[in-house]
Amino acid sequence: MAQQQANRHGSEQRHRTHAWIAIVATVVALMLAVGAIWWAWAHHAHTPRPQATTPALTATPSVTPSGSPSGAAPTASPSPTAADRAQEIVDGMSLDERAAQLVMTPLAAGTDPSAIRALIADEHVGSVILMGNWTSGVAGVREATEMLQSYADGPTRVLVATDQEGGQVQHLQGPGFETMPSEVTQGMMTLANLQAASRGWGEQLHMAGVHVDLAPCVDTVTIDRASNAPVGALDRDYGLDAAGNAQHAAAFVEGLRAAGVGAAAKHFPGLGAVTGNTDFTTDGIVDTTTTRNGPEVQAFAQAIRAADPGMVMISLATYTAIDPDEPAAFSPTVIDGMLRGDIGYGGVVISDSLSASAVSAIAPAELGVRLMQAGGDLACVNDPAFTQPILDGLRARARGDAAFAERVTQSARRVVALKLALGLAQ
Repeated sequence: MAQQQANRHGSEQRHRTHAWIAIVATVVALMLAVGAIWWAWAHHAHTPRPQATTPALTATPSVTPSGSPSGAAPTASPSPTAADRAQEIVDGMSLDERAAQLVMTPLAAGTDPSAIRALIADEHVGSVILMGNWTSGVAGVREATEMLQSYADGPTRVLVATDQEGGQVQHLQGPGFETMPSEVTQGMMTLANLQAASRGWGEQLHMAGVHVDLAPCVDTVTIDRASNAPVGALDRDYGLDAAGNAQHAAAFVEGLRAAGVGAAAKHFPGLGAVTGNTDFTTDGIVDTTTTRNGPEVQAFAQAIRAADPGMVMISLATYTAIDPDEPAAFSPTVIDGMLRGDIGYGGVVISDSLSASAVSAIAPAELGVRLMQAGGDLACVNDPAFTQPILDGLRARARGDAAFAERVTQSARRVVALKLALGLAQ
């Protein structure tokens, strides 16, 4: 009996063991099957599929026709970057039209915009500076800027600028334009308050159809203020040391940007150590103290790197410790070497007024040429009589000099890129 029970228990134990083995084998088999299915799916999903050969992309976005032999679904070309679009626009211009993008002609207060209609409509001049004391308010300025835009016929609109610094330099006044304090007073404001105030001033410009404020002055006055005719005597600087000036300038630029308006940091590399005003004299406009890496230049470097203004304006003074042979606006050392190279600025370099007394010894037809040869982009003038000679000079040199023509093209791309950023081109 005991032997039978033992045999029975042994038989049952073997059956249970066989059953467990069968279950385990089944589970393993199922896991292997699932794994095989997953591997096959993953391999299929991640294996690159053969692509139909497509033609090279052109400058104009295109799609593959749905009826093409490949049978592929229509695929839009990638959207061009701003730089690509600027290049595309400039490539569609004639050389004469590219040169015209590099000139900013003036419109004085009280002058009917039709006075410069031919320059915009026929010569394709791309920028205008509003000069003098406009007292017609936002509505009056807007009426004038809309007329200017009506003359433009091309892929870009007219870039309109003015000097709206504050204090004694505020060209646009009247209803809708707040009276701006001088830069010295602005220098007493907190950075946050200055940025907020600048945004408000920028919004007024934007409503008037003005796209760039040729401000702020980043000059650091290093001599007696009263004897510094272009800046200190007029309270056009922030009245601080170089670092403080840089911080306030950056806040001003950021405020304008928030309003959709560009800025021009000026007057690189600084007018704080001369006694003469370059607009009106050839005397006292040689700076003997500013150096390439000195604090006055570093103020510009800090402001530019912090806020990246759309423009930097180059002064007409001469800096003996930097380039004793050329005014800054005509100096490759100042523009290509310091501003482009040392600081790394890639935006639009605009001249101070090339109709100023400081450069009166140079033939008007050579002024724009010398600016471009030094690395500048935009020739600004306050006297309308200089516009056509400067434009003619640029065109004549570009037609006969391939290297200069390439400089014109590069500068036109920078100007058009700024216009794209300001909504003046698509």
